[in-house]
Amino acid sequence: MRALAALALLAALSGCGLQPMYAGGGSGAVAQGLAAIDVPPIEGRAGWLVRNALNERLGQRDDVAPRYRLDVLLDDQLEGLGLLTGETIGRERRTLRARYQLVDLSTGRIIVDATAGSDAGIDVVSSEFATIAAEQTALENLSREVADRIVTRVTVALREPA
Repeated sequence: MRALAALALLAALSGCGLQPMYAGGGSGAVAQGLAAIDVPPIEGRAGWLVRNALNERLGQRDDVAPRYRLDVLLDDQLEGLGLLTGETIGRERRTLRARYQLVDLSTGRIIVDATAGSDAGIDVVSSEFATIAAEQTALENLSREVADRIVTRVTVALREPA
């Protein structure tokens, strides 16, 4: 009975139109498209972190000529929240937003024009070193998260028929 139910479930799933995103593995169209994206340098420490995360996730290879360019503009904000007695800040919020465009190098056409962002809360403690370390860790985590969101959106765009 269970085997029959599992078989019926598989048949229903195959009829829904879902297809694997990375069909064909590393030699598939999406993986080849991602590997052919050039990410120019991005300004600032956050830019360096985001660019490294993007290059890592895109699976760039030296044997693939760039077909696309991913232009990224970042906005990194750190604001104090939660005032304590004596106007001391007790909490901070770090926000990292990215405006990005995927450009086809052969035609100059913009394939994707979107934004991605994330934020993190940081407790401000009595140790200045600990607070600075928490701010830096938050920036590193936000950079990876923003890069993930960008790659996901670009992947969907590359998968869609032209």
